[in-house]
Amino acid sequence: MSEQVFLLPDLGEGLTEAEIVQWRVAVGDVVTIDQTVVEVETAKAVVDVPCPYAGRVVALHGAEGEVRPVGQPLITVAAADGGSAGSEPAGHAVYREEERAGSGNVLIGYGTGHGGARRRRRARPVAHASVTPARPAAAVAPAAAAVAAPAPVAAPAKPQPAMALVISPIVRRLARERGVDLATVRGSGPGGVVRRADVEAAADAATSAAPVTGSAELPAAHVGLAPTDAGDVVIPLTGIRKVIADKLSRSRREIPEVTIWVDADATALLATRAAINAAHPDQPVSILALLARICLSGLRRYPQLNARVDTEGQRIVQSAGVHLGIAAQTDRGLLVPVLRDADRLTTVELAAELAATTKAARAGELPPARLTGGTFTLNNYGVFGVDGSTPIINHPEAALLGVGRIVDKPWVLDGQLAVRKVTQLSLTFDHRVCDGGVAGGFLRHVADCVERPELLIAAV
Repeated sequence: MSEQVFLLPDLGEGLTEAEIVQWRVAVGDVVTIDQTVVEVETAKAVVDVPCPYAGRVVALHGAEGEVRPVGQPLITVAAADGGSAGSEPAGHAVYREEERAGSGNVLIGYGTGHGGARRRRRARPVAHASVTPARPAAAVAPAAAAVAAPAPVAAPAKPQPAMALVISPIVRRLARERGVDLATVRGSGPGGVVRRADVEAAADAATSAAPVTGSAELPAAHVGLAPTDAGDVVIPLTGIRKVIADKLSRSRREIPEVTIWVDADATALLATRAAINAAHPDQPVSILALLARICLSGLRRYPQLNARVDTEGQRIVQSAGVHLGIAAQTDRGLLVPVLRDADRLTTVELAAELAATTKAARAGELPPARLTGGTFTLNNYGVFGVDGSTPIINHPEAALLGVGRIVDKPWVLDGQLAVRKVTQLSLTFDHRVCDGGVAGGFLRHVADCVERPELLIAAV
């Protein structure tokens, strides 16, 4: 039987490797063109990888949790009927033509069709209350046929049990690290979805039930980590954590940043939001959406901050549109999804986009393209219960607005002491793109709009 080796595709966005999160097939399974065979996690997103070949799986190259470089073998497929693997559909020939042309591989998450064929996004086969969590249909080879197959390059994977109701790849990784079999876990989420707390509870129960011995073996909670002699735990910088570390280090090295801040009375802003939501209960607007609208107003007045420094060209590039980054804390680390052309959206549209984008970011469902290309970042660190911060600029942007928590504080209003809703606003900016006058003017405009939202109408 002829065999085809599918290489890890070119991931784009400068990504050169990916971690195997979960195999969707096992050795001996029969796969079809464009069937999802593995879920991988890059430094920017969790994505499905479709196979461009049809046939029987001969080998899986790499175990779950292993990092594979782009261009290295991912899966080997042999023809199930003795013919050429993947010879039936035209997609296979197209794929080989693309590979000869130097494209490397197909785009992750998309079909292998080309030319007149319409590319479409394949739905991720994850479990949900209303989604069937089964693998794509595939015939399983009898034992005799498996013996007759050529020797696999990698060790055959064990037959997988029925897929558990798990949505988050973080939950699957936690289960691997703590030695929990997801098939034995009863999920507490909607429709029986397994949550992080369910895995932790199962691991704790297994630990307490395990007999006490004199063995010095590593406890299950440390599987996948590297303890030192002193008992410290070493966590490798991989995936999104590595990208965050590299980007923040580069920002500190290259950008001469300055942080300025001011306290603002947000009482009127909260009242404005309540009035908007009372008038349009079906389209609620968040405080973050109003702050985003205020930022856009400030950037229209001070476009110097909506820029980046081109060090190679020795020039400052001011962006025509505002691609607003929103700092979002997720289980995978701090992500900054981008709202393209945010300055073209209404306040209601901003609110809807912010809600959908942050939800997708926390679920790990954003494609890499949604995590790059920002021109200005808004960071609401007040959700963590802190008042202020001196954040690091999201390279290569030139500025970042931080918002602290809104709390009751004594405030002088019209010469009288009163209790008001007060927040601290901070602006961190690249001193190469502007001086204190521009930065101070922007921050003062933002603070004035927070205190008197009616100024936004005058600025439009």
